Amino acid sequence: MLALWAAVISIVSKEAMFWYTRYHARRLDSGALMADAWHHRSDALSSIGSLVGIAGSRMGYPVMDPLASLVICVFICKASISIYKDALDKMVDKSCDSGFEDEVRKLVLNQDGVMGIDLLHTRMFGNRIYIDLEISADENLKLKDSHAIAENVHNLLEETYPKIKHIMVHVNPYETKVR
Repeated sequence: MLALWAAVISIVSKEAMFWYTRYHARRLDSGALMADAWHHRSDALSSIGSLVGIAGSRMGYPVMDPLASLVICVFICKASISIYKDALDKMVDKSCDSGFEDEVRKLVLNQDGVMGIDLLHTRMFGNRIYIDLEISADENLKLKDSHAIAENVHNLLEETYPKIKHIMVHVNPYETKVR
C-alpha cells in the first residue's frame, strides 16, 4: 500500500509542477522551462504507469507491471521527440510566418514618408526576431529627413513587437516607373 500512496502523491505533485512550470514557460517564452515542464509531465505519467502496474499486480494481474512499463516508455519517447523538435526549430534560422510579415508591411507602409517597401526579410533565431528592411522615400528629401523616416520605422517596429532583437532599415530613393 505504501507504494500505491507514493505513486498517488508523485502523480499529484508532478502534475502540479507541470502546470506551474508550463505557465511560467509560456509567460517568459522559454523553451528550456517548457522542456522542464514536460519533464515533470513525463514523471507524472510514469507514476500513473507505476500506479497501474502496482495495483494490477496486487489484484492478481502480474502482466500489468510490464504493460505499464511499456506505456510509460511510449509517453517518454513522445515527450522527448516534442522537446527535440522544439529545440531544433529554435537552433535553426527560419522565416517568420506570412501573417507576421503582412502585419509589418501594413505598419511600415502607414508611416509618414514611406512610399514603398523594396525588401523585407525576417528570421527567427530562438524566440527572437531579426528584420532586414528596405523602404522607399522621396528621392528629393535631405539625408537627415530620410534618416528620420528610417529611425521612426525602426523605433515603431521595436515598440510594437518586443520579440524583435535587431532591425536593419535601409532607405532607397523612390522611383516612379514610367510605362
